[in-house]
Amino acid sequence: MPPEPALPPPDEHDEDAGQRGLPVDWSLAARTAARLMQPGPVVSRAEARRTVELLRDGGATAEGHVREVTGLGAGLPLLPADVVDRPAWAVAATSGMAALTSGAKLPTVPAAARKFTSTTAGLQAGAVLSYLGSRVLGQYDPFGGADGAGKLLLVAPNVVAAQQALDVSLDDFTLWVCLHEATHRLQFTAVPWLRDYFASQVTEFLSATESTTMGILERLPGVISQARETRDSMGLIELLQGPEQRAYLDRLLALTTLLEGHADHVMDAVGPAVVPSVATIRSRFTARRRGGGLLDRILRSLLGVEAKVRQYAVGAAFTRHVVGAVGMDGFNAVWTSPETVPTRPELADPDLWLRRVAG
Repeated sequence: MPPEPALPPPDEHDEDAGQRGLPVDWSLAARTAARLMQPGPVVSRAEARRTVELLRDGGATAEGHVREVTGLGAGLPLLPADVVDRPAWAVAATSGMAALTSGAKLPTVPAAARKFTSTTAGLQAGAVLSYLGSRVLGQYDPFGGADGAGKLLLVAPNVVAAQQALDVSLDDFTLWVCLHEATHRLQFTAVPWLRDYFASQVTEFLSATESTTMGILERLPGVISQARETRDSMGLIELLQGPEQRAYLDRLLALTTLLEGHADHVMDAVGPAVVPSVATIRSRFTARRRGGGLLDRILRSLLGVEAKVRQYAVGAAFTRHVVGAVGMDGFNAVWTSPETVPTRPELADPDLWLRRVAG
């Protein structure tokens, strides 16, 4: 488990103090999340040990299958996954977010105010992470690990909880989950420009933050009206952005939609020869994504989880259409450069991308 992240205190004599990186006490966020998280499902020691073994070994096994389907990553080492509990996931998540956002240049904030803001933001981030930490099955953090070169994490208690709720084979479900996360690892390790491009887009988006709140306040009435009309949980987030931020956000959303949809497509394309109950798992998992009580649905909407679910569907439909039209080799043109990543309109209409990139 990596050490808890700690941001250096601002230098009150430095004119740029408070300008670099989000003003969030990430270490406090991780501790808050750990305190608020509910314990995972109760299983026997033997069951827990078997789940950990399946997930750890599944990281390498799954990536081997993913390489066969995608044609990416030949010659790269096949590595196991790191299996963690919920609090350890929160520590890793905050460490990755601190690294990812450290380059953002934000408006100058006095040192005393920044300290207050970072504490408040740390508590708020911890509350959000406590909710997500009981649901996320795994993630590939391209900035994680002791050397910052990337780390594949699988959250054992959440995998077991989901497997029990879906009432599916543990062997099949653990490998199915590994297929998705191993695809993300392969995307970032097999595509040389992707990691730096992703980081630069996040940095530019955060750095484009307006120096005052006036622009947001002026747009707020129209934004609320439009969000009601569209009933889009991303609408409020997107429409609150200024034109410059909107352009960066569009590129970020297009990229993450591609990454998530491609992973969703690949995990099913591996097929029943590897995951015999893949059709059952997919149908039950999709229904579970849409389910939940009223409070859970409200929280998911506020935290952007509903928008994330739509990303899977849009990205998977794009991948499926392009692969059907030009094959996986033709689809892999998306990884040529940042210019070949589909735009948001192209994700909704894959033929636009095919005409632009595949001729």
